Amino acid sequence: MDMRTPLGKVRGLGSAKDGTEHFWRQRLTAVSNVFLISFFIIFMVLYAGAPYQEMIAVLHNPLVAIVCAFVILSVTIHMRLGMQIIIEDYVHGEIGKVALLILNTFFAVVVAGAAIFALLKIAFAG
Repeated sequence: MDMRTPLGKVRGLGSAKDGTEHFWRQRLTAVSNVFLISFFIIFMVLYAGAPYQEMIAVLHNPLVAIVCAFVILSVTIHMRLGMQIIIEDYVHGEIGKVALLILNTFFAVVVAGAAIFALLKIAFAG
């Protein structure tokens, strides 16, 4: 016979109050992506087929470079959060789940770092 209350039976099995924070982060990046990706699409349409030197000149503009950096950061954070949910929901082995979550974070950092490095290299090139 189990003498624990219903609350005692489920204590320690919940989300540890982490789910709501994750939910809001994902929604915040989704909303920011609406505006940032809209800018990026308009930017790409306006400069599609532009000569190399013109693209370099446009990316030298600090406002354009900063917004492009925000696009990179917001998209990679949103990507990491989305993949984290998929991994947590569909990978059942604990070791595999932890390994994939670590790889997911490293992948997002490498992608964002490489893209921002390329952007900064273009923006600050002589």
